[in-house]
Order: sequence, then structure tokens, then C-alpha cells
Amino acid sequence: MKILGLDSSGLVASVAVYEDGSIIGEYTINYKKTHSQTLLPMLDQLAAMLELDLKTIDYIAIASGPGSFTGLRIGSATAKGLGLALDIPLVNVPTLEGMAFNLSGSDKLICPIMDARRNQVYTGVYDVSGERPVPVKEQCAIDVAELVDCLNEMGRDVVFLGDGVPVYKGVIQEKIKVGYSFAAPGNDRQRAASVCALAGIKAQAGETESADEHRPEYLRASQAERERSERLKSG
Repeated sequence: MKILGLDSSGLVASVAVYEDGSIIGEYTINYKKTHSQTLLPMLDQLAAMLELDLKTIDYIAIASGPGSFTGLRIGSATAKGLGLALDIPLVNVPTLEGMAFNLSGSDKLICPIMDARRNQVYTGVYDVSGERPVPVKEQCAIDVAELVDCLNEMGRDVVFLGDGVPVYKGVIQEKIKVGYSFAAPGNDRQRAASVCALAGIKAQAGETESADEHRPEYLRASQAERERSERLKSG
């Protein structure tokens, strides 16, 4: 089984290739460039380094959201275009589930947090002690203080990761009552390697979709849509 994985759901752009149980290549950038500038060139360079014929790919794995609206649209369009061109299925990997898989095997709860602005985070809480992440709290957009209250009620040690950590670390440290830690660099952001590896499990379970069927998971309306709705209400 050979899987090409893409993740452009947040600040990170990441591309990886999984083959028969191993990650054979990964290219990840966390820098000040738009994903429209980086994702396809990264894919081209990784394919060249691996001498990869895209026609040998069995599945396209895509981090489907939540996350940046622009990033999700770029990733989705790239995955759909490749899936249609190669006539192969896609594997939809929720962004937060893929991030939790970075820490697969931990006996602690894993809580990815992505900054959603206005004191909110995109988050979920996962048990990763088994083969694949099991949601203890399904992915949602929530106030960070409310999230910490939920974790306190769960009563288990937790590991935080994601671009929301540097933004809300102070709030977490002030309010958290259970044991906690923060993931180390290298595993603290989105990784296409995790998207690929988790997609391998999902594909074996038959959890695939066609390129036509794929849709990003935004969880909430975009800022432009929210502002338009507020203007209509006030008007």
C-alpha cells in the first residue's frame, strides 16, 4: 500500500509518502509562506527525491480540517485534483485526529489545540493508547477556558500540542488542575507522516471516499461569513 499525504490545515505545510507500513519521505515547512506557494513545489521535490511515480500511489490522504479556511481549501483542491487525475480514492483524516496520532501510544490524553481566534480553539481530546486515536471529546470550536474545565473534569493527565499552545499557554497553566505537559518540537504541529500512517489504518478498514465526495470540515463559518451575518443582524 502506497499513500501520499497532504496537510495544509494550519500554519504548517506538510507532504509525506507512506509505503507498506513505513514513512519513506516527509517534507514539512513551518515558515511565513502561503500554502499556495509551497504545497505543490514540496510535492514535486519529494517525488523527485523518492523517484516516485505518482501513478503508483494507491490513496491520497488529506487532513480535512478544522483549521485555516484558505489552507483547507488549498489542500482539498490539491487532493481532489490528484485523486481525479490519478483515478484513486481519498482518505479523509480529521486534522486534530492526525495531530493526536503524532503521540500514538501515550497513556495520557492528547489534546491538540489550534488557534481559532477570539479566545477559541479548534480542539478534540483523544485516547491514543490503541491502534488509532479514540475521541474522548469530539472535535469542536470552543473557548479555551471551557476546554480546560472539561479536561479538569476528565481527571486524567493530558498532553497539549498545536499552534494554540503558544497563544493560550498562560490560560492553560493558570486554570489546569490535572497533570499536563506540552509536546516536544517535532511532534507539536501537523505532520503529513501522521496523516499518512493513520490513513493506512483507515484505508484497511474501508474508510475511503472518492475525490468528488471529499469536503473540508470547517466546523464554523469563516470570518467573512460571520461578519456578513453580523452586518445583516445589525441592519
